Amino acid sequence: MIEVGNVLVHEDIINNDFVCNLSKCKGICCIEGDAGAPLTESETKILAEIYPKVKPYLTDAGIKAIEAQGTSVVDADGDLTTTCVDGNKECAYVTWENGITKCGIEKAYEMGDVQWKKPISCHLYPIRATHYPEFDVLHYDRWYICKDACSFGQELKIPVYKFLKDPLIREYGEKWYQDLENTLASKA
Repeated sequence: MIEVGNVLVHEDIINNDFVCNLSKCKGICCIEGDAGAPLTESETKILAEIYPKVKPYLTDAGIKAIEAQGTSVVDADGDLTTTCVDGNKECAYVTWENGITKCGIEKAYEMGDVQWKKPISCHLYPIRATHYPEFDVLHYDRWYICKDACSFGQELKIPVYKFLKDPLIREYGEKWYQDLENTLASKA
C-alpha cells in the first residue's frame, strides 16, 4: 500500500494498466453484476433531486424500474446502490448509443441539464474505495469482463491511476493527485 494523505492506495492501481475499450466490451459493466453501482448517502439525495432532468435520457425499462423502486435502493447486503432493471441486472440509468451503454446521468451532464456527472463509484471504476472514519483504502477491482480494458491499457502503457486521473481528482482533489505522483516519483 502507498499512503497519500489519508488514503491508502493499493499498489495494483499503480502497477497494472487499464483503459476502457468500449468498442470491445460495449459497456457491459453497466448491465452485469448482482447489484447496482455503490452510492453514498449524499449521492442518493442528488439522484432524487436530478431524476426529473435525467429521465428524458433513460430507457422505458429504466424509468419503469426507478418509478417502481425509487431513484436508489438498498441491496441484499444492505448497501446503497443505483436501481436496477429486473432487480439485479442492468442499471436503470443505462441508455444505449450505437450498441454501447452510456450513462443517462452522464448524458444529462454532457447536455448541461445537470451539474453532477455520475456516481463516483462508476467514475472511479475499476478502482473501488472503502471508506473508514480516519482514512480511505483504494483497491483495484478485477472483473473478467474488463480483460479488453487490461490488454488495451497494456498496449497503451497507461496505469490504472493515470487512466482514472479525472475521477481521482474529483474525489480527492488536485493536490492529492499531485502528491500521489510525487510519492511515486520518489519511489522510482
